[in-house]
Amino acid sequence: MKLALRVAAALLSAAQAALAAPAVEAVGAIALTVSDADREAVFLTDVLTFEKVSDVEVAGDAVERLTGVFGARLRVVTMRLGGETLELHEFLAPSGREFPEDSRGNDRWFQHVAIVVSDMAKAYARLRAHDVEHASTGPQRLPDWNLNAAGIEAFYFRDPDGHFLELISFPKGKGDPRWQQPAGKLFLGIDHTAIVVGDTDASLAFYRDVLGLRVAGSSENYGSEQEHLNNVFGARLRITTLKAPAGPGVELLEYLAPRDGRPRPAGARANDLLHWETALVSGDVDGIGEKLGVRPQRLPDDALGFREAFLAGDPDGHVMRVQGGAP
Repeated sequence: MKLALRVAAALLSAAQAALAAPAVEAVGAIALTVSDADREAVFLTDVLTFEKVSDVEVAGDAVERLTGVFGARLRVVTMRLGGETLELHEFLAPSGREFPEDSRGNDRWFQHVAIVVSDMAKAYARLRAHDVEHASTGPQRLPDWNLNAAGIEAFYFRDPDGHFLELISFPKGKGDPRWQQPAGKLFLGIDHTAIVVGDTDASLAFYRDVLGLRVAGSSENYGSEQEHLNNVFGARLRITTLKAPAGPGVELLEYLAPRDGRPRPAGARANDLLHWETALVSGDVDGIGEKLGVRPQRLPDDALGFREAFLAGDPDGHVMRVQGGAP
């Protein structure tokens, strides 16, 4: 009898653990579509000290179905900084649309990655020495009254294609503890990717309730420093940070003001330069696909680092690549 009770308890515990297991196990690589992967790789290496770790070229029916681009011939260059990776997606055929020249920080196609630095002044000087294009007016220190963000320094800039990137520096007691151990390095890794959303609650229904990411923090940011960081006059943001068990965070930026951010352009595709993909690694790609009404695409080999995946848009059109395999 006691043995039967122990077996029943063990089975119940296993069932509860299975139910509690997150659908997404890790946030993996963050990908951006670029016009020239060689130029972008040089920029990331020379300015931000990324390292190139792979360079592959793929084509065929499975790639077309995964990307949604007929006739796709895709070059993927993977760049690493610390423990995180960026994927540079260059569509050798067919090319897509240029990055919108008039993009603003509150447009809902906005996405960036936040690159952690150990010394903001030195990192900013390095960017100035390379004539990097500003997106912020300059580095900003978030004010002490904002308890969740007090002392964080940040700066937005742009890559050769116009994509937004961020430098971020955490004071003691904030951010992942590993960012407090620079080991003599200036550029440390990627803390998160940030996306502008129209409605945080609608986004949470997708990221938290369907994908299983957990809310790791929140704040409401406003004031002169935030305005000059985002380069948006009157900026007031609701910021929600989501985390998987491993990998960078996903930060939701909802502009409470101004509310004039534009939606993702109609018909935007994976070969357009405004396209980003955030890889979400899962052991249950089929199960997530069933929830979202999407059928995963099986690939003929692991040239891209995974054998099955699908692309899914969130409520604002930001693209997540749900994939199997290691991040």
